[in-house]
This record gives sequence, C-alpha cells and structure tokens, in this order.
Amino acid sequence: MPRSVNSVASRARRKKVMKHAKGYFGRRKNVWTVAKNAVEKAMLYSYRDRRTKKRNFRSLWITRINAGARQHGMSYSQFIGKLKANDIELNRKVLADLAMNHPEAFKAIVDKVK
Repeated sequence: MPRSVNSVASRARRKKVMKHAKGYFGRRKNVWTVAKNAVEKAMLYSYRDRRTKKRNFRSLWITRINAGARQHGMSYSQFIGKLKANDIELNRKVLADLAMNHPEAFKAIVDKVK
C-alpha cells in the first residue's frame, strides 16, 4: 500500500509561515527553512515583548512622576508614600499624564499631600 501524505495540510502550514514572513529581508522572505526560523524567532520576541512593554511603560511613568515631583521639591518615593498615606488612589499612568500634560493639576495634588 502506498504511503499517504497529507500534502494539502503541509502546503497550508508552509503558506501560513510564508505569509508571516512577508516583508522580511533577503532569503528570510522566500526560502522555507530560513523563513521558518525567522518567523519562529519573531513569534518568541513578540510573546516576550508583550510583557516587557508593560515594564517599560511603568518605568516611563515613574520617571515622569519623579520629574514632576522634583519640580515641587519632593522625590518620587516621598510623593508616592504621601499619596498612600492620604488615601489618594491615582495610578502611575494617570499621575504621569497629569505631570506631563496638566502641570497645574499635578501641582494641586502635590500641594494636597504636602
């Protein structure tokens, strides 16, 4: 009995990977083995960096809040500590937006916690 190979499924699998590799440079876009490795690596990076992005944004917000707080004579840690003590529940994303785009509102918060 001849060997049965599901070439339809194999072709579909390869087409899916080659579609992901569209736009890559050099042989990564049109040679199956190279494209497969490139797409696999890209998927790993995208999975990892969806988590890294959250860390990066939190770090950016903290930097912005620190800069805003220091303009009013306070360090970041003092500011956050006093926010907690005064039961002001604003997250870092909102505080960073206020520090960047609405400095008068941020100043009001700093004055309230001082």
